[in-house]
Amino acid sequence: MTLALLPCSAADTGRLKTEVNPGRAGVFVDGKYLGPAANFKIARTYDVSAGDHEVRLVDPRYEEIVKRVTIVAGKKTVLHEVMKELPPAKPPFGRIRTENPDHFAAVYVNGRFMGHVDEFSNHAQGLLLNPGTYEVKIVPVNGAGEVTKTVTLAADQTVIVK
Repeated sequence: MTLALLPCSAADTGRLKTEVNPGRAGVFVDGKYLGPAANFKIARTYDVSAGDHEVRLVDPRYEEIVKRVTIVAGKKTVLHEVMKELPPAKPPFGRIRTENPDHFAAVYVNGRFMGHVDEFSNHAQGLLLNPGTYEVKIVPVNGAGEVTKTVTLAADQTVIVK
């Protein structure tokens, strides 16, 4: 099944509202990244084609949740989930900052979803990782303009990926 990427008639799409804790969890429907579960603590709602779908909630600090949902055309389906926290990583850390005009673009490190650009985009933010070499990929929500870079991170160093 495919997701509706543009507004469509209510005859073939419904809405998926994601009330998820933490709200920064990434929402994937049938393997496609839609965006974060919430924005400024307000649950987001996405247009999704009618039918059965697999919804995956991903945050690197929590256990992943996978659910099957049925979207009914013209109706809103609300997904309520609380994710279970994983043990925190141990220092030392370096920091990766991201820059991309699509603030909800997905950020992957070594193929694993880590969050969206806006979480790691200013001097007070960043993705903390242990020193090492990583492949960082930024994928805009619409899929256009994907960026992949290999970065080497040292303790107490910040690397910006544009």
